[in-house]
Parts: sequence; C-alpha cells; structure tokens
Amino acid sequence: MIGGTMSKAIVGGGPKKVLYALKTATRIGLDNTAKALTAKNTCKACALGMGGQKGGMTNEAGEFPSVCNKSIQAQSTDIQPGIPAAVIDHSLAELRELDGHELEHLGRLAFPIYKAPGADRFTPIGWGEALDIAAARFAATDPARSFFYSSGRSSNEAGFVLHLLARLYGTNNVNNCSYYCHQATGVGLDATIGTGTATVEMEDLDRCDLVLLIGANPASNHPRFIHKLKAVRDRGGDVIVINPAKEAGLVRFALPKSLRSMVSGGDWIASDYVQPRVGSDLAVLKGIAKAVLAAGAANATFIAAHTDDFDRFRADTESTEWAEIEARTGLSQTEIERVAARYAGAHSAVIAWGMGVTHHLNGVETVEYIANLALLCGQIGRPGAGLLPLRGHSNVQGIGTIGVKPVLAADVMAKIETLFGVTLPRAKGMDTMACMQAAHRGEIDAALLMGGNLYEANPNTQFSAEAFDKIGFKLFLTTTLNKGHIHGHDRSEALILPVTARDEEWQPTTQESMFNFVRLSDGGIRRLGDVRPETDILCDLAARLLPGCPLDFTAFKAHRTIREAIAKIIPGMEDLADIDVARQEFHIRGRLLHTPHFKTASGKARFVTRPLPPAQDGLLLTTVRSEGQFNSIVYERTDSYRGGLGRLDVMLNADDLAAHGLRDGDAAVLESDFGRLEGITVRAYSVARGTVMAYYPEANVLTGCAVDPRSKTPAFKATPVRLLKAG
Repeated sequence: MIGGTMSKAIVGGGPKKVLYALKTATRIGLDNTAKALTAKNTCKACALGMGGQKGGMTNEAGEFPSVCNKSIQAQSTDIQPGIPAAVIDHSLAELRELDGHELEHLGRLAFPIYKAPGADRFTPIGWGEALDIAAARFAATDPARSFFYSSGRSSNEAGFVLHLLARLYGTNNVNNCSYYCHQATGVGLDATIGTGTATVEMEDLDRCDLVLLIGANPASNHPRFIHKLKAVRDRGGDVIVINPAKEAGLVRFALPKSLRSMVSGGDWIASDYVQPRVGSDLAVLKGIAKAVLAAGAANATFIAAHTDDFDRFRADTESTEWAEIEARTGLSQTEIERVAARYAGAHSAVIAWGMGVTHHLNGVETVEYIANLALLCGQIGRPGAGLLPLRGHSNVQGIGTIGVKPVLAADVMAKIETLFGVTLPRAKGMDTMACMQAAHRGEIDAALLMGGNLYEANPNTQFSAEAFDKIGFKLFLTTTLNKGHIHGHDRSEALILPVTARDEEWQPTTQESMFNFVRLSDGGIRRLGDVRPETDILCDLAARLLPGCPLDFTAFKAHRTIREAIAKIIPGMEDLADIDVARQEFHIRGRLLHTPHFKTASGKARFVTRPLPPAQDGLLLTTVRSEGQFNSIVYERTDSYRGGLGRLDVMLNADDLAAHGLRDGDAAVLESDFGRLEGITVRAYSVARGTVMAYYPEANVLTGCAVDPRSKTPAFKATPVRLLKAG
C-alpha cells in the first residue's frame, strides 16, 4: 500500500530533494541560481516568506539557510531564456498538445503577443500597438461588463495600481486568487476574533509546545514549516495532524540542511495523526470541544473575561451525540478524546490549517470552529499561542491588504477619494466565481488578468473553457505561458504582455507574508530585454484609458509614490512610506494578538454556534497538489512523497477499491455530475474510507461551481464521484 507503512517506505525531504535542487541549479546555471537565491528579494514561492533585506535565504528570525525545493522550483522558471518567436507561430491547436509542464518549460515570454478574434494563433506585436489595443477595448466596454484579477505573485505596488485603475475606470469587479483558497479564513476569523489574518508571528512557533495542523500538507506545500514542527518535537512538544490522508512528509521528514536527519532516515514529525472522512472537519472540531468540556479543561477565566456567547456554544456542543460525531468523521470517540487531551494539556498551542479546511461549502463555519477551539482553551491573545492559516502564494495576503478585492472598507474608500480628489464607484463588485459565471452567461466583454492561471484554477474545466471564450477581450500579464493562455480563446481576442519577475523589477517592491510581515525586494537583475514591470504597464494603460483622470497615474511609475499613498490609506501600513530608505521591514500594525483584546465592538472574541452540515454518503473527491507542484504549476510529473505517483493516479482506501471490484494499479474512470476523468490508474493509499484523492488541476474536470455562501469559495474538496472499471 502506498502511504501505508510510511516509516520504512517513504520519507519527505531527504537526499532526493538535494539532488533535485542540484540538478535544477546545474540546468539553469550555478551562477544564475546563486545570484537569484542570495539577492535581497522575497522568495517567490509560498507565503511563509524569506529573503528581502535579510538576504535571499534568511527569514525574519534571522535563520539561515531558509531555502527549500519550492524556492528553487520557482526560480528555475524565471531564469529560463525567452521563448523563440518560431514557437509562438504554432497554432493554438498545436500548442494545446503540450501539457502544463511543457508549456511552463518552453521558456519565458519575451515579447508581447496578440491573437485577433477568430484567429488560430498568436503573433508578436510591439508594445505601443499592444497598449493601444488594450486601451481601445476597455474604452469600448461598459465597466460593469469587465473584471480585473490578480494572483498572489504580484507586488503590493502593482496590486494597488491595478485596483485603482479598475475603480477609476468604473468597476468594483476587482478580485484575486484568495477567493479560491483562504477567503473562507478571512470571513470566519473576522466573525469570531475581528481580524482575518494570522494572530501569530514566526517567533511564536518557537515558543509553543503544540501545533494542531488541520487539512494541510506543508511537507509538500510549505516545506520550511516542517523545520518549525520538528523544533516543537525537539522541545518535547506535540504535533497533531488531522488529515484524511496519511502524508509521508508529515509522518517523517529528512531535513536537507541537517546531516543527522538525512543520515538517520528522517525525523518524526507527527506525534499523533488522525484521519477523518473528508468533509467532516466541523464534526471533528465539535468532538474535540465536547471532549475538552467533558474533561473540565476549558479555560473558564479566559472565557469569562474575553469572550461572548459561550453558553450557547457549550449547550450545542454538549448536546451533540458522540454516535453522530463518530458516524460523520469515521473516528472513534477514543481517538478524538486523545487529541483533545493533548490539546487541552498544552501550555501554548498554535492551530494551523490549509485548503483542506476552506475548500468546502461550509469552509467559513469550520474556520469559525477552529477559532472556537482556540478560545475554549485560551490559546490566543498571548505569545506562543494563536491561529495560523497556511496561505499559498508569496504575496496573496498583501494583494488583499492593499485593496484587490470587490469590497473596500468605508474608511479606505474615503481616504482614496480625499487623497486623489476622485469619486469611486459604489456598485457592488463581483467575487472571482461570480465574474466567471457572468462570463459564462455572456455578460463580460473585457478582463485584465495579472499573473496566475485562472483558467485552470477554476472548478469545472468545461465551464471554465466556455466562460473564457465568451469574454470578448482578455489582457494577460505573465512571465511564462500556461494553459489559460491557449485555451478558451477560439472566438475571442487575447493579448499577452511579458512582465518582469520579482527579482527583475526596475525598482524595489514589497510583499506580505502569512505572518503579516512586509518585506522589501530590491529587484534589479536583468535577464530579458523586452519585458516590463506590471506597474509600468498598468500606468501606461491608465494614461491611455483615463486621460482626464484627476489621479496622475504616471506619478505611480515611481514605486515610492505608490508606497507613500498606501501608507496614508491602508490602516497598519504606515511604515511602508519610507521602507526603501529605512530598509526596515515590519509587521503590519494591529495584526498580531499577543494580548487578549479583539477587534470587535465589545473588544471580546465571540463563540459561534453552527449545526453540522448535511451528511454525504458514497465516495467524495478531494483535489490535492503533488510535491513537485506549486499552485497550478507542475514542475515534476511524478510525486516523490507519494511513491512516485503520476498526474492521473487516483488514491483510495484499499477497502474502497475492493468494494468496487478493483485492485491497486487497475485502470478506471471517475465520474461526477460535472464531468468525467478517463485514463486514470487507481492506487491503494492510506486515506480515510470514502475518500478519493486526485491531482489538481487535472481533476477539476470533476468539480462543480457551487460556493460557500459566505466566502464564495468553490467546494474543491468534497465532490461526490462514481468510480467505474475502465472499458
């Protein structure tokens, strides 16, 4: 069984990752690699963050070397040479024969390219003509029939210019990739503790004696977080993992920078590991709370002094029957009580979670119950304890902080209008999925997409392709090509502009980590001759599109001017104004919760009570990433942490395979109400009964467009599916 007896078969990290890093560095050049990794630029991978003014492989705590496989993978694509013009001359049909891995490794997009409506291919185009076309198309579009989107790769400076451009153009249809990842976190935390981001800093991970990790696989997605988990174990603390799948790197991990760890075969990470049925997180959390209450382990002093609405929460929790909790989760009362006892016995605990929590129709409610659990034992509002959403891209949190979202706070809108002498639109903006659904209805005529791969990030691949092709004009800003640049453009018009990577920016830029820590990236490396910074492109577009605008966008070509504006407008970002002079990176003011005062009307946190969602029977699909992958980018086609599985290998419990008359290695087909995934191979894996794990984005053909009603996040993680024998 793959992923069964992990300790003797598969270990995360280790020599294979060192060899991969060396192979990648050799391919792109040792000098290029060293320059990229040691320059004073923020890491381009996950939001854990490193680099900036402390140096490319140092985090805010001064730890060196803070580098991982993800860092090297992200750098490897940026260091590629430009794509030859002869490659671009191929038709869309020919380019579609390439998979995502091949497209990413064609090289960097080195010049603007344009596809006319109905044309079958892109052609090179000059910058002036490209910007003229873009301005003309948006000028001819009703702003209400447009949207503007950013990934988490872009800088704070580019994001700020993007959302101002969109709003002064006339639309609040401004959104970002967080609606497909941690938007549920922001909504859920705001409802309970009054803030939507992490309450801890990195140093709190060095103070805690327990980490409760729910619905995340940082061994693959945030590898440097594993060092912090190992340190907890070294101090005699606990790491408790709640995840339907037994992931190798969370059981044992050979840390590449530790010779002892490598030689010994790896360090043990999880001290306890429970595997609930996918989609049962709320029931698991209610069970833990029920056990804490039954043991008399709730922190009554903290609850009385710093929370509201506890009595209703307690009554609901105590009235939830163990039989129902066990049936929903597939866990025994004993297992849940064991986890609860460890959690209640901790002096300082941090609860961390990922998209295994948020990618559900009740993701917000589950996040609320994570906050409830922290409040129940007083594990928030002091050093070493609190809440840590494990966010994905390196600046996804910063993009939201500076305003790339459909709704701005009233005080932020007022400051923008006063500072620039403008009037912003008041019409309700659409979230990411709402924009895609509007596009599918034929109600979007123009879209600007800055970075990312929204086409493959969307659920329901057929829906995504149809929606994209109904958008009359699409403007992409990107470093490399992906499937979103060649699919969904048969009838429509598309323009793709090449941008500088973070370490190639002409001026310094800033980024925000998942710990609310803002870094300064110097930029300055020159690799390609005809790529431009996103801010320059957006300012040039604004000058053409909004010639009479009171705000002089040309002034924003100076990044310091942008940062000075952000510092005046966005609460907590005051220290951004002179960061390029002072070189002092900082935590955003008012975010960390080291005292139990919450940003609510009463100053107290609030217990939230929710019913269990309707039970789901049968097989439920959860989409996952591989170790050799970041977001939708596939760097390696096989998953070394899951025994070398390929992109169309699908993982199930061995008993579920047997119940369907299948064995490990058999060919099969997966169906849902939304699509069909053929050519798969089923693999016996250590997952909870009823769980089907398949790789994103390939498995998005099976997922639907239904969203959490409060966060508008699609339910990528609990899609009912049917498993059939091939043929």
